[in-house]
Amino acid sequence: MAQHILEMKNITKIFPGVIALDKVNLQVEEGEIHALVGENGAGKSTLMNVLSGIYPFGDYEGDILYKGEICRFKNIRESEQKGIAIIHQELALSPYMTIAENIFIGNERQKNGVIDWDETNFQAAEIMEQIGIREKPSAVIRNIGVGKQQLVEIAKALAKKCELLILDEPTAALNDDDANHLLELLKKLNKEQHITCIIISHKLNEIAKVADRITIIRDGQVIETLENVPGGISESRIIKGMVGREMVDRFPKRESHIGDVAFEVKNWTVYDPLDDERIVIDDVSINIRKGEVVGLAGLMGAGRTEFAMSVFGKAYGKNISGTIIKDGEAIHLNNVSQAIDHGLAYVTEDRKNAGLVLIQDIRKNTSMANLKSLSNKGVVDDDKEIHIGKEYAEKLKTKCSSIFQKAGNLSGGNQQKVVLSKWLFAEPDVLLLDEPTRGIDVGAKYEIYNIINDMASDGKCVLVISSELTEILGVADRIYIMNEGKIVGEMPKEKATQENVMQCIIRSASN
Repeated sequence: MAQHILEMKNITKIFPGVIALDKVNLQVEEGEIHALVGENGAGKSTLMNVLSGIYPFGDYEGDILYKGEICRFKNIRESEQKGIAIIHQELALSPYMTIAENIFIGNERQKNGVIDWDETNFQAAEIMEQIGIREKPSAVIRNIGVGKQQLVEIAKALAKKCELLILDEPTAALNDDDANHLLELLKKLNKEQHITCIIISHKLNEIAKVADRITIIRDGQVIETLENVPGGISESRIIKGMVGREMVDRFPKRESHIGDVAFEVKNWTVYDPLDDERIVIDDVSINIRKGEVVGLAGLMGAGRTEFAMSVFGKAYGKNISGTIIKDGEAIHLNNVSQAIDHGLAYVTEDRKNAGLVLIQDIRKNTSMANLKSLSNKGVVDDDKEIHIGKEYAEKLKTKCSSIFQKAGNLSGGNQQKVVLSKWLFAEPDVLLLDEPTRGIDVGAKYEIYNIINDMASDGKCVLVISSELTEILGVADRIYIMNEGKIVGEMPKEKATQENVMQCIIRSASN
């Protein structure tokens, strides 16, 4: 019988007005990969923050037993000293430092109080080879891809001799190849180095692929723990436990009523803001009709985000050329304010850093893109702002204690709903949605797909960027395919399949 490396007993954690964890019990066996799944706000990340000392002893009720010993961690350093390491969805790397420096940050290789750089780079190279990072230890973090950055986080954990590795949405920002490489690495570390893993993910196909056992959490309580038997557990079985009901369709049905072309971008070219000679977007042209959802597919680094940001008031890039036409007239958008005034909205892929003010409440975040509609002579009407905050929280089914709850205390899915509320309140005609469901659960995704459908039904032009091809295929009426800064294909929904899209990308790369 396998031994429990970890037992969490009757863990209760309360935030103001919200019971985040309600007498949660979790057992993790030594040497297993244990998955935690549940809807956004279910309590998964909160439970792991309790375990790792981010929420210190005294902030919660219950006991943590690690290797049979009761642990009362006051901070994350104490949990790391016991061999527990946590990797968050938002990577904690310094972009201007090297890989080696990041691996040993806070855990420096030193001799007589002075950092030994030769030893630092030597040990970093050993760990990098072990987990398949094919870069020099001296490479700067900002110059390597997101997939490799995720591996650097794992290297940091290995450098601290971790025995229990917690990963919170490790593949949320990765393309399929990088995600598969990461999952294979976890299985390798588990098998060869006997590292026990706890993985939180909304990508249920990945969970079914790597997890030995799956614990489902709903509304702050453990619902069940499933053994991943040979042949795997079906996604529908996991979803049923997560949402408490069968979900027949992953994407809500929509009857399309597509009108005339209302938004066009022609011959759009954008240069790298840090390199005058590097073209990031190369002569791109697209159009969107009223009531149409257009998908923009492509691999990581294809230029999709850069394109959307540059269109949205030149929020990215330099030496930008091309034409934007809205309702038949050319418009000039030299900054974000002008883009908003002309009826554009951009939902960023980075909701925490660029989409929300985390220290502000839901009410303030909802109103910030359209304050002029709530103001009289520059003074915001508080009553109107409260009314709007409540209206959109109810409309989008945002789970919160009240609209005065800080955005930073919401789950990822509910933060995304606040971002959408902000832009819906701005009453745009054109919505650019960049990874609108990244890192959120299947139930919250379904609600956001409904919101997208409602936007299209209202006659708005919607552009959806997503790294999940199944999502693009599920929501879009028409799809543009992008690779290396160029549009390399266009397909109607009827002809679009994962195979056709990938073949289009591969053909363009070989030309």
